[in-house]
Amino acid sequence: MTFSIQGLAVARGIAIGRAVLVASSRMDVAHYFIKPAEIASEIERVRAGRNAVVDEIRRLQASITHMGPKEAPHELTALLDVHLMLLEDVELISGVKHWITDRLYNAEWALTTQLEVIARQFDEMEDEYLRERKADLEQIAEKVLRAMKGVASPVVTPNARSTRKPSQQDLLLDDTVDVPLILVAHDLSPSDMLQFKQSVFAGFITDVGGKTSHTAIVARSLDIPAVVGARLSSQLVRQDDWVIIDGDAGVVVVDPSPIILAEYGFKQRQGELERGRLSRLLHTPAVTLDGQKIELLANIEMPEDTPGAVKAGAVGVGLFRSEFLFMGRQGKLPNEEEQFQAYRRAIEGMQGMPVTIRTVDIGADKPLDKSLKDDAHLNPALGLRAIRWSLADPAMFLTQLRAILRAAAFGKVKLLIPMLVHASEIRQTLSLIDHARAELDNRGTPYGPVQIGAMIEIPAAALTLKVFLRYFDFLSIGTNDLIQYTLAIDRADESVAHLYDPLHPAVLRLVAGTIAECVAQGKEVSVCGEMAGDVSLTRLLLGMGLRSFSMHPAQILAVKQEILRADTAKLAPWAEQVMADEEPGQRITRR
Repeated sequence: MTFSIQGLAVARGIAIGRAVLVASSRMDVAHYFIKPAEIASEIERVRAGRNAVVDEIRRLQASITHMGPKEAPHELTALLDVHLMLLEDVELISGVKHWITDRLYNAEWALTTQLEVIARQFDEMEDEYLRERKADLEQIAEKVLRAMKGVASPVVTPNARSTRKPSQQDLLLDDTVDVPLILVAHDLSPSDMLQFKQSVFAGFITDVGGKTSHTAIVARSLDIPAVVGARLSSQLVRQDDWVIIDGDAGVVVVDPSPIILAEYGFKQRQGELERGRLSRLLHTPAVTLDGQKIELLANIEMPEDTPGAVKAGAVGVGLFRSEFLFMGRQGKLPNEEEQFQAYRRAIEGMQGMPVTIRTVDIGADKPLDKSLKDDAHLNPALGLRAIRWSLADPAMFLTQLRAILRAAAFGKVKLLIPMLVHASEIRQTLSLIDHARAELDNRGTPYGPVQIGAMIEIPAAALTLKVFLRYFDFLSIGTNDLIQYTLAIDRADESVAHLYDPLHPAVLRLVAGTIAECVAQGKEVSVCGEMAGDVSLTRLLLGMGLRSFSMHPAQILAVKQEILRADTAKLAPWAEQVMADEEPGQRITRR
């Protein structure tokens, strides 16, 4: 019987094939009390299991060095590093010892108990990316449990194709001479993903995960059709079922009828043709029909993302999320030299094109050190985060500013400040930038010039633009947070997620007003949120006067195609009509 499962679209494309079920990553754990004489041996069992997993990850890291970027993208190396750091987490290790020594729990029980303690801390974090790091903690704990039990990794690379008797679906796919296989799992770790890439799988489905989960990040970097967050998919899908992954819509179709299979087969071929057509636009300048030059920039998380940005045709980096350098380090912040080297690699990787580095966007809800966490904040999204957090720790902020200024000696750099809202914050930030320059002068350390910009992601900032434009060289509109704060919607709250609407008239007016004011004063402005990479909104943003878009590299060519077909002179009056509508989405759909 045909049925569908809704999940999150994280990597585009259509994949059709047979389901290969992976054993659940959850393992049954025995719970019993040990004798005091067994404490040392139980601790040793956990240590041996942990060391076995560390050795496994290091072997994978060693194998990566012999692969090309397609087989093992840079994102995967970073993800394996995160798992190693979690395995070395002092709180995890000391907590397990506590449960064994003080409570006389057996080793497995102690490990899962401490896992729950730390997992609750992740659940309390407002930031979506950091909340999803709980999955990494669970993955490494499960790997240790498997090592303790002598159980192999749940991901197995198939050596043979499906052996089921050919059906009508098979006949539509050339008698299954080369039937693709679809991996279905509760979750996948970075090391699992490496095995996945080396296998015959054409796509994957997971029960859990979000758009910023590790599996999603790797899927996008490898351009593999994938759907995550498809709850209970690993229980509903049977081994060897025919499965369709619609990575564009976030839908999984199970046991499709021949008609549905034929329809998606056609969509798959059309998608491949479309990608081929888009690739021909790579070296075509992004210019509208009426001669407006449009700047297409890339959003990146790590220096290793720059080759993909260049390959996609980006003319620079519009948003380097520097906080990714700070994450997963158990409070051990990167020092000035480490940050400098990372920024320098990103700058040199863009081959002379500009790089916009956003200062660390992290806060009380996502602590780098547990001593910084303030449990009194009931709504962390409105608390000590982004520039507020940086200004509260001037030593950390100055370290980052010095590193960025030093890196600016190696290329074109723009410095972007997130979440500013008060004039006093602006003046304090600019004063610290000057102070960082003075410190470098006193040390005799060379540094380069930077343009300084601010993110507009709070309605109050959008409504006081004249103040911002007096101080800054450029502005960047962070539409993700701007929508959240304008509509009072927590993007992470599933009960109100349907109200998160980039086409709400208030949001559109704030975006359009920001663009118009910047244009009037001759200041650069870009959009770096998800709206920039949404092709359904490209023409609207062009009609508002936007001439600089920053997005995930994989979206650049599709957005460029919309730009090449657009006439901004005709789009401007249409955009005015859209903003005047009570339901702008209807006019966008009709166009």
